[in-house]
Amino acid sequence: MHSYMGMGMGSDPMERLVKLASESAVVIFSVSSCCMCHAVKRLFCGMGVNPAVYELDQDPRGKELERALMRLLGNSQAVPVVFIGGKLIGSMDRVMASHINGTLVPLLKEAGALWL
Repeated sequence: MHSYMGMGMGSDPMERLVKLASESAVVIFSVSSCCMCHAVKRLFCGMGVNPAVYELDQDPRGKELERALMRLLGNSQAVPVVFIGGKLIGSMDRVMASHINGTLVPLLKEAGALWL
């Protein structure tokens, strides 16, 4: 039986994305020159969270991951994309909205990224 989207093959960008996203409590897919990416990294660091950051522009297969992220989000703005506890939170606007409405800290605690 042929599996859909190359499951079982480590070369599938979506599979690689899911694997990377679940390896740390907080994962940020970023581009090193992007100011929104910088801002989201500063936000988490300022909260005492040490996110795993994947700079797509420094990854030889970063373009593939970026396309997979765009498919996942359903939009053309690929970065920054944040995962907490292996779950997709979304881009900067989603992160800021959850920070403002008070749902970000509980998510971080639940994922083991924050102990306060």
